[in-house]
Amino acid sequence: MTTGPLFALSTASVYPESVAHGFEYAAALGYDAVEVMVSIDAISQSASKVRKLRDYHEVPVCAVHAPCLLITQRVWGTDPWVKLERSAEMAHELDADVVVVHPPFRWQKEYAEAFVEGIAGLEERTGIAFAVENMYPWRATSKREMDVYQPHWDPSREDYANTTIDLSHAATAHSDPIEMARRLGSRLRHIHMTDGSGSAKDEHLVPGRGSQPCGEFLEYLAQNDFGGHIVMEINTRRAGTKAARERDLLESLAFGRLHFSKAP
Repeated sequence: MTTGPLFALSTASVYPESVAHGFEYAAALGYDAVEVMVSIDAISQSASKVRKLRDYHEVPVCAVHAPCLLITQRVWGTDPWVKLERSAEMAHELDADVVVVHPPFRWQKEYAEAFVEGIAGLEERTGIAFAVENMYPWRATSKREMDVYQPHWDPSREDYANTTIDLSHAATAHSDPIEMARRLGSRLRHIHMTDGSGSAKDEHLVPGRGSQPCGEFLEYLAQNDFGGHIVMEINTRRAGTKAARERDLLESLAFGRLHFSKAP
């Protein structure tokens, strides 16, 4: 029986390669599990196809990331609540216990107004944890910010039962992820382990290559008996070769396990 957190690979980490490649990397490199990002990749939208990959590679699925990005606004239709219902259905079919969801965009007014209560209702009805992820203000320049997420980009400001901290998003928001984790306490269910330099761009660097306190954050989690999922969600689009991508994925996993185990 696995104790402590699962160290998982997000299929977003292998883009532009496919979800199928994500499972291959996870199995080959020794990841404990996979988080499936529902995307424009047709395989990611099919629970039966993902289940075949899971069973073939013998790597479980720990979480489903709902299609919340601008690029996935038409995946599974345009109704955001339908997207979340289908994400929960997929999670059930794959024996995953978490759906990762972003807070609504401010122009999704009706969805945003009902979001906090609606998420609680979904959790009660489905038995799946909907872990609301921290986002960030959009910045055109270093001094000009625009809040595009409602009710807020920081999930610690709302009464969510389950949340996700993404360290690249924290870097872009100039937000301290350790302080956010303290505010969230036991409501912190899920981690996107990555890094960022603090620029206006959401970078998703390999942990240790940016300015975030990635090692200290993992040690804090270990000291506080975190037992959720630690998912490596990095950007490898510029890796150039399969071997370079593999090195980045392996380095990320090694960093996570090393710093989580360093805690006294």
